[in-house]
Amino acid sequence: MRRIILSTESGADLPKDLAETYDVQVVPMHIIMDGEDYLDGELPVQDIYDYYERTKKIPSTTSTNAHEYEEFFTNIREKFPDCIIVHIGYTSKASSSFQNAVIAAEEFEDIHLIDALNVTGGLAAIVLYAANVLEEEPDIEPKQLVEKIESVVPKSRLSFIPGSLEFLKAGGRVSNMASLIGTLLKIKPCIELKDGKLMSTKKYRGKMSGATEKLLKDYVNEFNIDRKQLYFIYSIGLDEKIKQRMEEVAKENGFENVRWIQAGGMISTHSGPGGFGVAGLEK
Repeated sequence: MRRIILSTESGADLPKDLAETYDVQVVPMHIIMDGEDYLDGELPVQDIYDYYERTKKIPSTTSTNAHEYEEFFTNIREKFPDCIIVHIGYTSKASSSFQNAVIAAEEFEDIHLIDALNVTGGLAAIVLYAANVLEEEPDIEPKQLVEKIESVVPKSRLSFIPGSLEFLKAGGRVSNMASLIGTLLKIKPCIELKDGKLMSTKKYRGKMSGATEKLLKDYVNEFNIDRKQLYFIYSIGLDEKIKQRMEEVAKENGFENVRWIQAGGMISTHSGPGGFGVAGLEK
């Protein structure tokens, strides 16, 4: 049986230890800052926040291009000769990265591409589902694995609260007036993935500690999430007391395992420090 290798983009924010455990190959996206092109995952997130403090501007982000994908897939084949590649990509509704993977894959055989229609922890949840299937069924046929992954794509649910309206304003996602009003009223928008698109769906008023609890309460009430595994996403700067409390709330709601995922450069560039999110798979 030929070995199946999973791959994804850095925008999945897949923890390095898990990527190594499951041999998931990760291709970097890009962050452009001060005229320099940095690979996502190699640029410390704190540098992004420091850059904003100096300039009041946020870096720009770009997708992995087709040539980089060709090199990426070639390197996988060199590392794992004769393997079958199953690539689970960052939502095509928010980046051209997946389309570039499609273009590159035309030069190869035995590559299966899946548009996860999700980002950060929502994408990671799908990748780790696939990794667990492979671990439990090492002889699974590629077609069956692809079908299983595609079946959970619409079941991956992601909701998060950006840490800073200032970052959303700097990125042109809210107006100066909306940012001012939101700051004065301590309003925090909830961002969710709907059909692969990032959309503002709810607004929470008050401190971050209260907003995170309301977010998780709404999330649990709205989605029938599998209680075996839950993912919390955080940006650098989130209060440790909030993290502790959210773990308590997760246990109170019957979740058996909670895994924290740090938001990488792609998400942090747009959401700012101190953000919080939750991801999981519906039953």
